[in-house]
Amino acid sequence: MRTLITRVNPLVLLSVGAFSLIGSFAVRSLPVAAVTIGLYALAALIFLPTWRYPLACLAFSGFAAVTIVYSTWRLGGQNTEVAAVAGLRILVLAWPGSVMVGFIDPGRLSDYAAQTLRLPARGVAAFSAALQRFSGFAQTWESLERTRRARGVAPGRHPVGQVKHSGSMAFALLVQAMRGASSSSIAMDARGFADARGRTWAEPATWSRMDLAGLALAAALGAVPIVCFFAI
Repeated sequence: MRTLITRVNPLVLLSVGAFSLIGSFAVRSLPVAAVTIGLYALAALIFLPTWRYPLACLAFSGFAAVTIVYSTWRLGGQNTEVAAVAGLRILVLAWPGSVMVGFIDPGRLSDYAAQTLRLPARGVAAFSAALQRFSGFAQTWESLERTRRARGVAPGRHPVGQVKHSGSMAFALLVQAMRGASSSSIAMDARGFADARGRTWAEPATWSRMDLAGLALAAALGAVPIVCFFAI
């Protein structure tokens, strides 16, 4: 059950974020927000292969929600319930989609976006190449870190040294990203990506029963706050 999330097609994963965005507009009270977040958490517990990444996404979404709670409470008449609902609405809006993005394979996304959604092939190919480069940033950072340690330029434990080290690492990562982007651009032009016609794709964009079931589940979760809004 926990491996299904890695086998459904990427458009189903994107639909989870889209439906949660639509449903978040119906989060107008604490009971609706509690039921919605509880069901999303239950679905995550059942279907996701790990909890480490979802908890990290929850932490970032929670930080955004806390800022919304404070600003709403401070500027909206210091009404605690209204502020809490505003923060939970942001949590419903951001958390499900941010979790699903982490399980999307850029290559499969481009296959389905071009063949199912009929998006322009050139833009889809460029977007896929950009996502592939972005997903490799963590590996590039680790490689740079190992190289610097091998050369004896580790930052040490001093906070100032840590800040300087992070800044120099970020600049080195930017340089590596620009070099990689130039190489990808040259390679794509050499293969005729600029004016190719009748482009082929790596995999066929098929929809299985599991994909349809996942889409139905995403729609059902997105409809929960709407149903609760009219029922409660």
